[in-house]
Amino acid sequence: MPTTATTIDAHAVAFAARANAWFADAARPLPWRAADVSPWAVLVSELMLQQTQVARVQPKWEAWIERWPTPAALASSPPADAVRAWDRLGYPRRALWLHAAATEIVERHGGEVPRDLDALLALKGVGPYTARAVAAFAFGDRHPVVDTNTRRVIARAIEGRASAGAPSPARDLAAMAALLPRDPADARAFNAGAMELGAVVCTARAPQCDGCPVADLCAWRAAGSPPDDAPRVRTQARYEGSDRQARGAVLKSLRDAAPLAVPLDEVLPEWPDPAQRERAIASLISDGLAEASDGVLALPG
Repeated sequence: MPTTATTIDAHAVAFAARANAWFADAARPLPWRAADVSPWAVLVSELMLQQTQVARVQPKWEAWIERWPTPAALASSPPADAVRAWDRLGYPRRALWLHAAATEIVERHGGEVPRDLDALLALKGVGPYTARAVAAFAFGDRHPVVDTNTRRVIARAIEGRASAGAPSPARDLAAMAALLPRDPADARAFNAGAMELGAVVCTARAPQCDGCPVADLCAWRAAGSPPDDAPRVRTQARYEGSDRQARGAVLKSLRDAAPLAVPLDEVLPEWPDPAQRERAIASLISDGLAEASDGVLALPG
């Protein structure tokens, strides 16, 4: 018997309702999920959480929001302070993006994080995912929000595949939009609940199907949990001895020295590969994470 739109809608309603009921009880008490958290705090959390584990983000987020509770507070500090506070969170250009976004929010929006998607997308460092996440989680607007965990939940539970394969924004957003409840509050909960489900239950390597709240609605489980036939994604090159390690070491030396500058010939003089050290310095300058002037190197002014 062919599947009808009514059947699909009924399944989507049941799926979202079950996920939301589970999320109401099982959600991790993450501070950026608090009811009284500001849109700025949500934006900071979303930038910090990009490719970074929650356990690493939480203490940095808490310290950041205590120090810079508003965009104006951050915008009034030099970019060097943001880079130094970012510490070893990884992908440090995000610190500069947050500082630039804070400045743009002050200059264009009177210090208030905008609600409009296009206005959010115009902010430095804010892409389609982050814009929708802020609109949905900070303002309660009904937008599909899709991250890696959500894609995996949809691939398994709805499409019957072990993994989601390569990202496709148009396809992924359409798939999530088809499941999104009509009520904005329920839609907000489902956006967060689907992410949580993928993060703690429907994990990539060891899904906990026996404890899954939507196990009886899962197409992958109904199909016998077939193995993943997608090609393996190449893993990231090792960190030890890499240019990334050299960049991190140079940046750490500048953070430790701030607010003072470091003579260029005193920046990691003991590094075993002088050419790699020079590449690291040059790349940090190119990315705006360091500034060289009169023979010294420093964090951006």
